[in-house]
Amino acid sequence: MPSEQINLQKVIKEVRVQLGMSQEELAHALGVSFASINRWENGKSSPSKLARAQFDAFCRKMTNQRKLKL
Repeated sequence: MPSEQINLQKVIKEVRVQLGMSQEELAHALGVSFASINRWENGKSSPSKLARAQFDAFCRKMTNQRKLKL
């Protein structure tokens, strides 16, 4: 497994944990399925370019609201 994918797995989980969200809640916030979040965190798949852009925008929004520290 490429190290970039491992790092992304950790980032996704860390964001979710910092925000106190379940996988289902994060999925809803990003407009993806619970299964997608689960697969991303477990390294079974990676987000599409669109999903990655949504995740990045979500992280920026949460950081700007001071709810997230990356």
